[in-house]
Amino acid sequence: MRPPIVFANASDVERERLRDLLRGRGRTVVRAVMVLLSLHGLSPAQIAVLVECDPATVRRWIGRFNACGVTGLADRPRSGRPRLGGRRLPARIAALLERPGPWTVPRLHRHLRRPAMSRRTLYRRVRQVAVWRRPRLIARGDPARDAVVAAIVKRLRLLPPGTVVWAADETHVHLLPHLRSSWTTFAHRPQIATPGKNRQLTVLGALEVTTGAFRYRLGRRCAADFLALLQQLAAASPAAPAVVVLCDNDSIHHARAVREFVAGQPGLHLWYGARYSPHDNPVERVWAALKAFLANTAVTWPSRRRQVHAFFRTRSPGQLLTT
Repeated sequence: MRPPIVFANASDVERERLRDLLRGRGRTVVRAVMVLLSLHGLSPAQIAVLVECDPATVRRWIGRFNACGVTGLADRPRSGRPRLGGRRLPARIAALLERPGPWTVPRLHRHLRRPAMSRRTLYRRVRQVAVWRRPRLIARGDPARDAVVAAIVKRLRLLPPGTVVWAADETHVHLLPHLRSSWTTFAHRPQIATPGKNRQLTVLGALEVTTGAFRYRLGRRCAADFLALLQQLAAASPAAPAVVVLCDNDSIHHARAVREFVAGQPGLHLWYGARYSPHDNPVERVWAALKAFLANTAVTWPSRRRQVHAFFRTRSPGQLLTT
């Protein structure tokens, strides 16, 4: 006959392992709670009330712990019906998902040669090794990227002390609101009005990579506006021995007017990064923060321009560097 009251006994090491199990998943956590409560002096009847189970269950797991330690709280092997699809089904699913394609449950079922299971069962097996989400577009990259970056780093080390280095880029802001996910109530889905006719504005900006200073202008995607930005950057550091502007290989950066202006400014250097490598430019992260600031807001065209100015007015150089 089982004793009416059973208390657990554990060493300090086993106590720590029990606390680790509390942060785990599955039924082992509940069993670890039973043992820990017993170690604090609660009887099986009191523990059964707290975890909402039968006192005999509490006594059984405390006895299993006293006999086998923490490992005794895990489920023991037991016989049962084999899983549909066999043990190799998750590996077969993962191998298929490694290949690009619009994978859905019906498509997986067909490529797995129609295993003897329902679509719902196959869905549960897929969830064990995969998650439903959209692919991410990435730039195709420049094969010579590493060499280009190494050359830029080498040239930067040869510059005189006090050189100012800017990273420049452009982005487009539209009157049509940029939409992104946000928290909403269950009963209400926000509705953002679309403008009758969309408009586009180009924001040209440059980030000083050491101080976080930011210079920008609103205009069009053309060589004239990029040339105006270069003049603004050159005027921002008149005492610097050299001003370096890092940019991508956009056509407006290679315009003849831009090349002639740079050639006439001995202290101004325009360097080009690797092709198809936007992740190398820190200004891209500033644009992402700007788009998030403008998201889900339907305003007039003058207000959209004011929003852009408000974003840069409220960001300190340290915040831009952190971004």
